[in-house]
Amino acid sequence: MASLLPQSERATLSNTLPHWQVEAGRLKRNWQFKDFSEAFAFMTRVALLAEAMQHHPNWSNVYNRVSIELTTHDLGGLSDLDVQLARSIDALC
Repeated sequence: MASLLPQSERATLSNTLPHWQVEAGRLKRNWQFKDFSEAFAFMTRVALLAEAMQHHPNWSNVYNRVSIELTTHDLGGLSDLDVQLARSIDALC
């Protein structure tokens, strides 16, 4: 079961997830790839991770750019699942 991150953990996210920004209760990150095919391949790998975790991102894709936002809607904020998915996504890069 997912649990909301305590304030002390939210405060250290910039250290533990340096490529992600915390904005409005969400983890956000942007990527730029060589072309659409590379961006779409990345999104496919993320989709497989998210489906396995049953934790799905908010995301968008425009040509070679991908933006991802993570939050746990059921809990109304950032949870340990968001951190776990962000780390798993980072491992893909």
